[in-house]
Amino acid sequence: MSHHVLVLAGQTLHACADGSLFWPDQGLLCVSDLHLGKSERIARRGGGLFPPYETQETLARLDRAISENDPSCVICLGDSFDDLDAASGLAEDARLHLSRLQAGRDWIWIEGNHDPGPIDLGGTHLSELAIGGLAFRHIATPAVPEISGHYHPKARVSGMVSARPCFLADKTRLILPAFGAYTGGLRVTDPVLATMMQADAIAVLTGQRALPVPMAALGTGRR
Repeated sequence: MSHHVLVLAGQTLHACADGSLFWPDQGLLCVSDLHLGKSERIARRGGGLFPPYETQETLARLDRAISENDPSCVICLGDSFDDLDAASGLAEDARLHLSRLQAGRDWIWIEGNHDPGPIDLGGTHLSELAIGGLAFRHIATPAVPEISGHYHPKARVSGMVSARPCFLADKTRLILPAFGAYTGGLRVTDPVLATMMQADAIAVLTGQRALPVPMAALGTGRR
């Protein structure tokens, strides 16, 4: 698995091509916005019928990331489930898969706007967490340095057919892409993201390899 090395608050982090973040010195793997159970939630609320395989695919992706890095701790950075009913209604095979992934390691569920309450699926539930001078939270705040998710950033460079999920990083802030198999995204040209990041920010596109690109090259109008 390829990765791009980032340094945030003096800490060396790996922005991996699959959309996960690995912190080697801490043995820590972080993923954001799994949105497990999204297809079920849409159907339950009267929306269209979508392929019901996103939970299995997302867990398979997470399984591969864990196998690759063998972390001692996994942080799920909020919106791990599409809502609390999706968490409580998770199929038994998915629950067993999660239990296998959690075995022998610390597992932390960070509170998101889609899943704000505790869940009965093992691990520890927190609103946010500070480790080694870095704050892990779901939505970015002015309190930096921080690692967050929520926005599902995406970017496209010349020659690409479609936009790819991407990390956004500057000297004080790192925003993770959505890790879930069935998630939309917000273009990095959107003012919400463009004004949040510093002028020297980069996007690290996911895919076959981690591709770092200056945000300035993506046509953003940042502060």
